[in-house]
Amino acid sequence: MKKLINSPATVLADALRGVEAAHPDVSVDYANRVVSRGADVKQGRVALISGGGSGHEPLHSGFVGLGMLDAACAGEVFTSPTPDQMLAATTAVDAGAGVLYIVKNYTGDVLNFEMAAELAAAEGIEVKSVLVADDVAVEDSTWTAGRRGTGTTVLVEKIAGAAAEEGRDLAAVHEIATRVSENGRSMGVALTSATVPAVGKPSFDLPDDEIEMGVGIHGEPGRKRVSLRPASEIAEELVSSILADLDFSGAPVIALLSGLGGTPLIELYLMYGEVAALLEQRGITVARALVGDYITSLDMAGCSLTLLRADEEMLRLWDAPVNTAALRWGV
Repeated sequence: MKKLINSPATVLADALRGVEAAHPDVSVDYANRVVSRGADVKQGRVALISGGGSGHEPLHSGFVGLGMLDAACAGEVFTSPTPDQMLAATTAVDAGAGVLYIVKNYTGDVLNFEMAAELAAAEGIEVKSVLVADDVAVEDSTWTAGRRGTGTTVLVEKIAGAAAEEGRDLAAVHEIATRVSENGRSMGVALTSATVPAVGKPSFDLPDDEIEMGVGIHGEPGRKRVSLRPASEIAEELVSSILADLDFSGAPVIALLSGLGGTPLIELYLMYGEVAALLEQRGITVARALVGDYITSLDMAGCSLTLLRADEEMLRLWDAPVNTAALRWGV
């Protein structure tokens, strides 16, 4: 294993120190491993919190800031944060209007966020949750009951964050977040495995001449293993699988093509070119597109495609100003 680390045991703590050094506008609670907007808490505004296992950066800490999250809880690599961490984040950023939890559908995340919501309620903080379960590759896995939560999480955080920034109440922010979650679909492909620092070797064996279609962001098995093939054929399967699951016709689409951590940007743009051409052939209009590393899996090579069946309100909120480490426009 070759990684830029000091030791497997200190990866997360060391990385959080780097986050604070690089982005002095955020605050890091090292004891609870919470990244928050710090002094930028506006009273009377709904607060947004998300989190999950580390290793998916910039998700979630890279999306803390104006127009997106108020706080992100970092668990150990590929491990859910604890209820106490989430409660610490909740009490730190609650501004009197309630808190929205954005939860990816993994068993540990779901249970721990539920417990945190109960603890917050006992302290008089109103919490609502939205569950992201957008991966079309598999219905159930060893990690989840139901579909896994992947790239639509980024879109929920951006659009719901803009709604909260406008001053909408908790019910309204929850409604738009739920609408985005229900209209987003994703699927990924892996060319290599990821290597968890504490393990020191690839999480699964993937021969040089094979790829994993429908891989999960923790390296969970996908739909099938197939021989390595041209990008155009991989894009065809991703697009076809997503479109078979939800009717995207007649609506503007927000497209997110995210690398999984180990794929150069030239390949991601090549893949997006294939995706865009396939959508155009099917009469689907991409109104907004985002290409880059936004929800990753450590050093895994590959990509994931997310499509959101949007409406004019979603597009307006997508275009609203955002100022975070990983997304910034309109400011």
